Amino acid sequence: MHLRLIPACPNQDAELSTSGRELSGGARGNGPTEIGQPEQHTTAAPVQRNYHGSSAARPGPPPPGTGPGVYAACHVRPLDPQLREAQVAQVPQRFFDALAVRTWCGLALRGLGRHREEIDAINVYPVADGDTGTNMYLTVESAAAAVEAVFSAHETETGAADGTGGPPGPSLAEAVRAMAHGALIGARGNSGTILAQLLRGMALVLAAEGERAHTEGPGLRLALRQAADSARQAVARPVEGTVLSVATAAAEAAEGTEGDCGAVARAAYEGARTALAATPGQLPALKRAGVVDAGGHGLVTVLAALVETFAGRTAGADSRTDHRARQGEPRTRVVHGAGPARDAPAGEPEAAAECPPGADGPAFEVIYLLEADDTAVARLRERLDALGDSLVVVGGDGLWNVHVHVDDAGAAVEAGVEAGRPHRIRITHFGHGDAHTTGAGRPPRERAQRAVVAVVPGEGLAGLYARAGAIAVLARPGEPPASGELVEAVRRAHAREVVLLPNDAELRHTAAAAAEQARTAGVRVALIPTRSAVQGLAALAVHEPERRFDEDVVAMTSAAGATRYAEVAVAERQSWTTAGICQAGDVLGLVDGDVAVIGSDVTAVAETVLGRMLAAGGELVTLVLGDEAPDTVADHLQARVRKTYLAVDTVVYSGGRQGAPLLIGVE
Repeated sequence: MHLRLIPACPNQDAELSTSGRELSGGARGNGPTEIGQPEQHTTAAPVQRNYHGSSAARPGPPPPGTGPGVYAACHVRPLDPQLREAQVAQVPQRFFDALAVRTWCGLALRGLGRHREEIDAINVYPVADGDTGTNMYLTVESAAAAVEAVFSAHETETGAADGTGGPPGPSLAEAVRAMAHGALIGARGNSGTILAQLLRGMALVLAAEGERAHTEGPGLRLALRQAADSARQAVARPVEGTVLSVATAAAEAAEGTEGDCGAVARAAYEGARTALAATPGQLPALKRAGVVDAGGHGLVTVLAALVETFAGRTAGADSRTDHRARQGEPRTRVVHGAGPARDAPAGEPEAAAECPPGADGPAFEVIYLLEADDTAVARLRERLDALGDSLVVVGGDGLWNVHVHVDDAGAAVEAGVEAGRPHRIRITHFGHGDAHTTGAGRPPRERAQRAVVAVVPGEGLAGLYARAGAIAVLARPGEPPASGELVEAVRRAHAREVVLLPNDAELRHTAAAAAEQARTAGVRVALIPTRSAVQGLAALAVHEPERRFDEDVVAMTSAAGATRYAEVAVAERQSWTTAGICQAGDVLGLVDGDVAVIGSDVTAVAETVLGRMLAAGGELVTLVLGDEAPDTVADHLQARVRKTYLAVDTVVYSGGRQGAPLLIGVE
């Protein structure tokens, strides 16, 4: 086992290389690999990592009746930095087609990433919780990932990716529907939820029958109008001076413009900028704070990306600086809570602008996805409107995203249960003392010296990691965490030093991007490229916060690198694998990321896999059982180890809904 650690510094990433028993995949022997660089696999048939961090064979054609775009949109992964840069490096687009959608999403994501902290800092309405920029970034990241998945599916199915001249990529309808769906399931916060509805409104026009008529300027005008109207209808009590006003102004400016998509986009952008500059005069909270609306600023950034999509160059100067200059008022400095210092009109009392989150409004933000019919959602709107404020319900066709601020979070969730099936429930207490929600009225809590943030695939493992002192980011089936979620987890840790465990090879780039972003905030982050939750457990077992940071990272990296990992999964369809052809329903045994065994019984495959792993030696076997694992598999494997390998210990954990019936680790 060869171990090399990048020299200790604020930008420290642990690095593992391989020799014989390797962290990165059995006997491939790729040598040292820099964090954030693509791996070079030499397997004859690559495997496709799925949502929960496990591997399954690359899927074959989607089921009958579903095009590749529809299938891919159901398996969305966050974009890694290289994909993101490739996506935005496009020539100017002449028409609003699928490629324009892809380019727009990539540019919008880059723009929101650049302005995220700036937008967070001016977030004072409806709650000064400093997360509007982050929420809008996460929403667009989910939309961009869905669009990228549609393109990837078409490339896989048609061979277009390798230049074999297959059929063209996805249609405009497929791309905009994926964008809208991705934004819907990934929407965060008040502004993110409204942004998701804006994108859905555009998709309703651009994906309509006779889509060719909607690919030019007139179609974009209709789409912007539908977006503004849909967003306003989704908000229970619309307020002027918010993102709704900016969206309406953009649509009105576009309606008065003739020309191609570039001209319409430019008009919408300029109209939005003008409306954004006027928001302090419409909303007293903004005027007191001396800022423009944060959600509106985010929308202007998204529209600037639309201009760049068609013009091939940036839309103009920094919107925040430009808008503040237009107001022409002398400025004094006001500091709001945990956000950076920012300008406010001279003569305004600081107390008026420094209201702690939750001080004069509901205590909780409740967000969930809801499967329900239109009639039930109409009743839900009425009930939630009576419970609290900032109610936004977006979506349609049986899937909705519900956002509300309430004092009784339980009642808001119960209302969703009565309406249909709520899931992905998120409840945030505005008065909680996290770094990003601490108001000026309370002293900030002291930062911890060190913390561990880990991505885990199931509720059982999340509880196990939490009991061991780590902050667990749950990767639910079909919902891999985005880089912004990892950054938020690092912020939540409120520590000077953070060890980040992605526990999934395909989250490596996402985690690297999150680590880099956290470092810009002054947090010392070490990324240990763990590829499985069992490697993360091994690293966490030797974690000692009292040690020097460098020594702790070395020990954790060594423990992870000494742990081989495997899993037992079920094939979804016929596929080529490194062990041969598998059929739908076959049980797959994967060792260090590669399919090694194909069988029909979970217990038998698990026994074969474990035998192969222990043939190379081992001292401790870790078994993590998923909900779908047979009741007897753990007892059978433990008995097998006791009988055959006398010096090997076995520990068993329950992983819950982790996507794979069984995870195996051998140290």
